[in-house]
Amino acid sequence: MAVTPMMRQYREIKSRYPDAILFFQMGDFFEMFFEDAEKAAPVLEVALTGRDAGELGRVPMCGIPVHAVENYLGKLVAGGYRVAICEQVEDAQAARGVVRREVTRVVTPGTLIERQLPDERGNNYLAAVGRAGHGWGLAAADVSTGDFIVGTYTGDTAWTRLVEELARLAPREVLLAGVPWGGEVPEPPRKFGDHVPAAVVTVPDPYLEAAAGTLEAHFGPDAVASASWARHPAARQAAGVLLVYLNETQKRVLSHLRYVRSPLPERHMLLDGATRRNLELTASRDGGRRHTLFGVLDHTVTAMGGRRLRQWLEQPLLVVEEIRERLDAVGRLAADRIKRETLRERLKGMYDIERLAGRVAYGTAHARDLLALSSSLEAMFGVRDLLKGEPGLLGRLAADIDPPAELVDLLKRALADDPPLSLREGGLIRAGYDPEVDRLREASTRAREWLAGLEAQERERTGIRSLKVGYNRVFGYYIEVTRANQHLVPEDYRRRQTLVNAERYITPELKEYESLILGARERMVELEYRLFVELRDRVHSELARIGRSARAVARLDALASLAEAAVRENYTAPVVDDADRIRIKNGRHPVVERVLGPGRFVPNDVLLDSDCRIMILTGPNMAGKSTYMRQVALIVLMAQIGSFVPAEAAEIGVVDRIFTRVGAADNLAGGESTFMVEMNECRAILEQATPSSLIVMDEVGRGTSTYDGMSLARALIEYLHRRVGAKTLFSTHYHELTTLDALPGVVNHTVTVAEEGDEIVFLHRVVPGKADRSYGIQVARLAGLPPAVIVRAREVLERLENGQAAERWKRSATAQLELFPRQKEHPVLSELRRLDVLNMTPLEALSKLDEWQRRLIRERTGGANAAPAGTRKKSRGSEGTS
Repeated sequence: MAVTPMMRQYREIKSRYPDAILFFQMGDFFEMFFEDAEKAAPVLEVALTGRDAGELGRVPMCGIPVHAVENYLGKLVAGGYRVAICEQVEDAQAARGVVRREVTRVVTPGTLIERQLPDERGNNYLAAVGRAGHGWGLAAADVSTGDFIVGTYTGDTAWTRLVEELARLAPREVLLAGVPWGGEVPEPPRKFGDHVPAAVVTVPDPYLEAAAGTLEAHFGPDAVASASWARHPAARQAAGVLLVYLNETQKRVLSHLRYVRSPLPERHMLLDGATRRNLELTASRDGGRRHTLFGVLDHTVTAMGGRRLRQWLEQPLLVVEEIRERLDAVGRLAADRIKRETLRERLKGMYDIERLAGRVAYGTAHARDLLALSSSLEAMFGVRDLLKGEPGLLGRLAADIDPPAELVDLLKRALADDPPLSLREGGLIRAGYDPEVDRLREASTRAREWLAGLEAQERERTGIRSLKVGYNRVFGYYIEVTRANQHLVPEDYRRRQTLVNAERYITPELKEYESLILGARERMVELEYRLFVELRDRVHSELARIGRSARAVARLDALASLAEAAVRENYTAPVVDDADRIRIKNGRHPVVERVLGPGRFVPNDVLLDSDCRIMILTGPNMAGKSTYMRQVALIVLMAQIGSFVPAEAAEIGVVDRIFTRVGAADNLAGGESTFMVEMNECRAILEQATPSSLIVMDEVGRGTSTYDGMSLARALIEYLHRRVGAKTLFSTHYHELTTLDALPGVVNHTVTVAEEGDEIVFLHRVVPGKADRSYGIQVARLAGLPPAVIVRAREVLERLENGQAAERWKRSATAQLELFPRQKEHPVLSELRRLDVLNMTPLEALSKLDEWQRRLIRERTGGANAAPAGTRKKSRGSEGTS
């Protein structure tokens, strides 16, 4: 037996897509065979069955419904698979032989557009990296929204900045084009794997050869010639290769990818991965977004507004005029409650226009998508009218909102109020839009009404009370009569089908109405589909105009969100300029303040200028050093995205970069210890920071021995002072570093605490001066360590402070202080052994017992030097400050 014709067709198509799982359409199902079925079935959680394939015997098979394909694609892509969608491209009834099938799209990690994308306020990027000479180019596109980014990287730090940008974009897929690996560039899978969890695809040479022509065909030769990003060969290469790849995999021209964003180093701040993680801008340590800066500021009411606000947080501005424009717009909305609330209310009427436009560009938008787009475009008029005539940025964005009114009217007139999801069921077109649809619908309705009354009519005419009128796909409409009533069947009934206990008949009149019903419905469904496709094409022709309006609406939503946050959280407008100074009065940490609740966060001041270039911050653990330093960095970042800030007043001189070295982390997969990660981050800061940067370093050097750590920390501060000159916040427990205040511009600050006996209270106030203690044992006691550990720690600390053990540690690296030496007999116990109890009076025995009890209590609560009860609190933490 030969291979079946269908299976022969399948194998031929599959041979062209060996690296993808082939979704092979068989009527209402997509079916997978052989290894594809065995791989896909467990991922999709469907049954693995089989199908007869001729001489191949029974081969593995699984399937999913065509109408539910979107639910399954995301699962396979998330599992690391590519999917080739092979559809029937001719009518099965009209086909001669095997139905013609073609692959209409290849779904890859970077080209997923389905509605099940994990984060509606995030992006799903496909990226391409190109290289020309010593320059690097990066292009990234989110095909679900139409966002297209092109950047160029040159100079000594080009590769590092490129990888950092990839880490920020977090693409699901990275294309490598014409990149000679080796030398200063590590192998891509390992290098990108360390920073970007993406599928890496090396594209073949024909992609490079077609890149230039594809780029000009997509944007037009004049647009490419005039674009600033296109002047760089590496950027052109990356953008061209990305478009070639999209054309090859998506099998269509994606016309919504027309607007290119090109972030420029002189206009946008680059935030490295460590800084984004340490400041928890968009993701917290646990991976959520609730306790993040984005979570605090995000009051957007549209998904596209949320995405835009997220982009602003990850790319703060560097140009003072642009920052002030945003601040002015936020201030106007914050001051005018009615206008702000009206704007937000009108924005709520909009769906995700960018992703709706993406579905139109793909040809996957259904009637409900077009209805959602129509209502969203209509809501734009209200937003535009509300802000028309406003000065500055608000007025310009309002002027950019230009929805096609005639298209809105067309969609409202053409589409039914509640159309089905399927485009092949009818019910898409509103009554009155097309005369032929109305005529066919009326004919079908009349025929159905006649059919509904046929059963009662025939029962009355024949006297057969059990007579039924029914329908099936094979025989069409029929009249069913049981065998017991055969003698009552009229002469005009014609037998159509025989059953075990009944016969089925038709009549000439029933046959005529059947043709009318089925023919009218079939023609109506086909006509409605054709009219819908024409409507979708009409929308497609307006995508550029729709996209421009959607971008303006997204920016307005982001501005309104910042204004809402400013009002709710009592933020103030910062003064932003080019001065080399950061002055913050009563600043607060926006996230910690939200968690603690109103009035509970202790605010603090900061002044970083030529007189205080490096602030060395000392104080106990848990006193708030890390929070203080992070809040300074966050307030600066908020000001540079155009947001109001959590402070009584703030003057922010624009910084070109923010660097942070905070917390302990390791990279086990990369073979890097916590200390190695720390040193790598310090190296990056020293290489890239400038005098205009802001640096936050928290307890550098704690990952190694005391003397190594102290030496490295001191050397870092000296290097930052002499060679870098950046504004720096440097926290430490190495109190020896406070002597560096002898250097010009190095100033000591500390976080105050209050003591009473062994108890300490964190005051969270940062003041000039330096700490003389770290209070580590007190903090350990607060944490609940066993009393025996606390007592022993005090003994060890006393010996260290008296120099009894320190010299021994210095003399030998192998010598270890015996933290838990063999205990000698307690003096009280020794005394008790020697006591002559029989010769003591009762009063003497009670007196001795009282003495021992007091002695043991003193030892248990901190030794003989413990402060007696009633000692007044005194504030420690700054020299000369009580």
